[in-house]
Amino acid sequence: MKFADLHLHTVYSDGTYTPEQLVRESQKVGLSAIAVVDHDTVEGILPVIEAARDEDLEVLPGIELSAEYEDSEVHILGYLLDYQNEELKARLDILKRNRFERIYKITDKLKAIGLSLNPQTVFDVAGRGTVGRLHVARAMAKEGLVENVFEAFQKYIGDKGPAFVLGFKFSPKEAIQLITDTGGIPVLAHPYTIPDDRIILKFIEYGLMGLEAYYPEHSQSMINFYLELARNNHLLVTGGSDCHGDAKSEVKIGSLRVPYELVEKLKEAKLSTDK
Repeated sequence: MKFADLHLHTVYSDGTYTPEQLVRESQKVGLSAIAVVDHDTVEGILPVIEAARDEDLEVLPGIELSAEYEDSEVHILGYLLDYQNEELKARLDILKRNRFERIYKITDKLKAIGLSLNPQTVFDVAGRGTVGRLHVARAMAKEGLVENVFEAFQKYIGDKGPAFVLGFKFSPKEAIQLITDTGGIPVLAHPYTIPDDRIILKFIEYGLMGLEAYYPEHSQSMINFYLELARNNHLLVTGGSDCHGDAKSEVKIGSLRVPYELVEKLKEAKLSTDK
């Protein structure tokens, strides 16, 4: 039986695996297909496709778009989109600029509570990646301001922390529309983070086409609930590990894998929308 991991990150956002490492680790655990869904960027897709060109591994292009709904963060996965679309790249450039500005605001807040962190240190940690809070946390650990990434989020930069800054994000409707406009399949990432299931129904009205029912934080009862919700609303189902490499070392590639049949269903949906 063939398996896939449809939620993986690289150094092009906040993961630590290079394209070559991602391909190698995916092959080690016997995956037949993977999806690259870096945060708010498509820059890592082609390098991973190139790294897998001579390997027995299928790479699905994707993205994980950051959105905001009623003061809560929402992530929309986009599968099989046209990642070379110029309008998409232009919209993502706006997000990239705002992510840079957010880092300066976070470090200002940290300074106000007595923690000095140079923004350039964060950018150096991020490298070519889409800079975000995980890079701030790594930089704080590197500079000895915290013991580890977990402490950084728990005490300072988590959603309720004193140095939290809400970044600019699309609305879920905008994110879903951007994905569909570029030929992609919009899927709600880790739906357990949505506080009210009626919100998911609202997203379906916006054009949401799938749910990430299989996710490490989902209990079996939650998985069953989302599978039923998907069936009742004619939605696709996806799943994946959300592996970030060494950044979240407890989550390994393929630690949550799904049947390849789900990849086939994504492709079928893509063909239907392209007609």
